[in-house]
Amino acid sequence: MSDERAEIARVEAVLFLMKEPCPSRKLAQLADVEDGSRARALVRSLNERYRRVGSAFCAVEVAGGFQLRTLPEFAPWLFRLQEAPIEARLTPSAMETLAIVAYEQPVVRATVERVRGVHCGDVLRQLLEQNLIKIVGRSEELGRPFLYGTTKRFLQMFGLMRIEDLPEREFGWATKKEADEIVEEILEEDKEKNV
Repeated sequence: MSDERAEIARVEAVLFLMKEPCPSRKLAQLADVEDGSRARALVRSLNERYRRVGSAFCAVEVAGGFQLRTLPEFAPWLFRLQEAPIEARLTPSAMETLAIVAYEQPVVRATVERVRGVHCGDVLRQLLEQNLIKIVGRSEELGRPFLYGTTKRFLQMFGLMRIEDLPEREFGWATKKEADEIVEEILEEDKEKNV
């Protein structure tokens, strides 16, 4: 086996065993290759090999490192093989809360509740238990409330390398009251047009 093929094989073996994304420097160290740049090049070669042979796998860069994953087209088939769900199932309220935390982090609970228009303590607790958000500090506001932010698991679940990779928001947040007022205005305009 050539030196490069042996290095690719070691990188593949490390990625196969890692449960979490592995940063390129750590990958280089564990696979006994020169450095992080070399590890990145070997991952590209590994992915090229996977593409050539039509493999079900690919090495993706996510949450600050590389992780071996199956291709998305195999997800429906793999779900049938799994007894437990592969990813956490999120309710619409959990998704809304998670989106607010992701875009506004670090954020206090009061801000999340102002935007959603409802109490969010239980939903925040569920997201903490699912390791999608974490407490990142305390605010300087009165009472020093907790500040919430997202976790590496959040990045993994949504296929992001870093939080800056979130899609740009086109509009600011509207509170429930503001949204209700906008809906009322639209309904009133429609009523006037139909009269």
